[in-house]
Amino acid sequence: MKNIIAKTRNKKNISQETLSKSVGISRPFLSNIENGKQIPSCDIAVRISKVLGEPIEKIFFEESVHNKEQKAI
Repeated sequence: MKNIIAKTRNKKNISQETLSKSVGISRPFLSNIENGKQIPSCDIAVRISKVLGEPIEKIFFEESVHNKEQKAI
């Protein structure tokens, strides 16, 4: 699943370790989510969204929708 977790996290100067602890998951699991190797549960996705202070749709869906629109042009 495409996401912009790392981009958003870096923009806000939040480390993977800090975000993973705030969300209640391991750093390797967060890394796998960021890299699209694992899909987070809805609960974890909501927690990530809240900690980053961004709407869930922006973090998990906006980029994929944007990419599809670009391909259609």
